[in-house]
Amino acid sequence: MEKRQVEIVVLSDIHLGTYGCHAKELVSYLKTIEPKILILNGDVIDIWQFRKRYFPKSHIKVLKQIMSLASKGTKVYYLTGNHDEALRRFSDFSIGNLHLLDKLVLKIDGKKAWFFHGDIFDASINHAKWVAKLGGIGYDWLILLNRLLNWGLEKMGKEKYSLSKKVKSSVKKAVKFIGDFEEAAAELAIDNKYDFVICGHIHEPQMREIKNRKGSVMYLNSGDWIENLTALEYNKGEWSMYTHKEERQDKSPKPEDYEEQLDIQTLINKVTNIEVEPALIYEGIIRNTGNR
Repeated sequence: MEKRQVEIVVLSDIHLGTYGCHAKELVSYLKTIEPKILILNGDVIDIWQFRKRYFPKSHIKVLKQIMSLASKGTKVYYLTGNHDEALRRFSDFSIGNLHLLDKLVLKIDGKKAWFFHGDIFDASINHAKWVAKLGGIGYDWLILLNRLLNWGLEKMGKEKYSLSKKVKSSVKKAVKFIGDFEEAAAELAIDNKYDFVICGHIHEPQMREIKNRKGSVMYLNSGDWIENLTALEYNKGEWSMYTHKEERQDKSPKPEDYEEQLDIQTLINKVTNIEVEPALIYEGIIRNTGNR
């Protein structure tokens, strides 16, 4: 199958290691593209919930596919989010085409683009992290319940229903938060003279121009791979929103999908098929972060 040539692809909020992640669909998408740059804009691996002993083979395949793209010349930028904030201690670490950062600024066809996850705007994370983590667990169970509901609806020949979207749209505070988030990101980008600001975090795919008295900026959000299954693509001077249309199978996880809890070392070995001494990883991180 011939792959699509894409200049830039942006993915966020994949949440590998959670029940809600549509890993198989993401692997299917990644196999169809050949991007020059792949930006993973936070919450790729859900380290907050990593102790659930749930990391099926389909989730490992996502990491393998990303590594495969990097080995074939794609520049991969992993930008940390709140659910993978444990990686922030290793920011500015690079190995080959893989780069771990907290934020990224690129010049694209003469215009400045600012990429970051967006959790800096979330007061619940900055001031009451345990509340945010509890909310993440509740959201994951809601998604699992939603899959069971949709399985029943499909059996009855009815359309699928999104419980979380219904909650978001009906709760005024949730609607206001999304609007405030977008306005805050845009205002900060305008103040810093950026042409594009690209975020994740709120799981709301979006492409729109935002204006204020100081100027304007194109605000973009890549959505997620829990409900929306979306990605941002930049090609030939234009941004577009990709939405995965493949038939989804909303089924509860099967027993064979489960694996033992994976520590970071085991995960690296499974993704790369290379046995790496922990000391070498530690020394590499020190070399890349010690002089900052």
